[in-house]
Amino acid sequence: MSRIKDTFAALAGTRAALIPFITGGDPTLSATVPLMHALVRAGADVIEVGMPFSDPMADGPAIQMAHQRALAAGATTRAIIELVAAFRRDDARTPVILMGYVNPVETMGYGVFARACQAAGVDGVLLVDMPPEEAGDWRAEALRAGLDTIFLLSPTTSVERLAVIGAASTGFLYYVALKGVTGASHLNVAEVAARLAVVRQSAALPVGVGFGIRDARSAALVGRFADAVIVGSAIVEKMAASASTEAAIADTEAFVRDLRAALVRREGLSS
Repeated sequence: MSRIKDTFAALAGTRAALIPFITGGDPTLSATVPLMHALVRAGADVIEVGMPFSDPMADGPAIQMAHQRALAAGATTRAIIELVAAFRRDDARTPVILMGYVNPVETMGYGVFARACQAAGVDGVLLVDMPPEEAGDWRAEALRAGLDTIFLLSPTTSVERLAVIGAASTGFLYYVALKGVTGASHLNVAEVAARLAVVRQSAALPVGVGFGIRDARSAALVGRFADAVIVGSAIVEKMAASASTEAAIADTEAFVRDLRAALVRREGLSS
């Protein structure tokens, strides 16, 4: 079993997993590994690390700015993978997902990228602009490297396409709760819950919900029915508002600790 599968299996029937997102290299490359360890201390079950890219079209202003800060700090795809390897020296348990865009991965080469991720201890990869219909070559390399391939679902994904995405995915499914970019608001929890009931009829994997979860209250509401709660823009915004790198790590740890406390134990969680 993979670390991702192990984590969801351990939490099944108890509570939703907490998956915080950070942009690798933001605010600095040297801060990323300490920040990842702070997330684990705060109760993160899985860590999602963004690979900086010049044109992050799925992301809203907060994460776009984080990408720009990381790129200015010298972040590259290889550098982010090396940071995961550094994290793994002290943490062999917490699953790490890399989230990014396909261009840098294609430039590096699917096989080279997959093998580098495997060597570093990456557990899964989500390429937001790669549809499953075009992912055959990447999925083959990911399978050889033991990496989970994670795809997005949206409120407008058809029932027919749910089955296609579910069949192409491993690890878990990432449900985008809003018709918009990361950081958007107006999360309708009842609509998301109803949609996840449909998703579960077409796919057997756990389902994580992201986009629009901005605080402990919204995390708690979504955590009542989702297998995982994914929080990104709110974390990135809090880091950007901090007075220093040290403060950014401390503030983020406190915020994630509050999110984790909101995910209370309950029975009957479907997966």
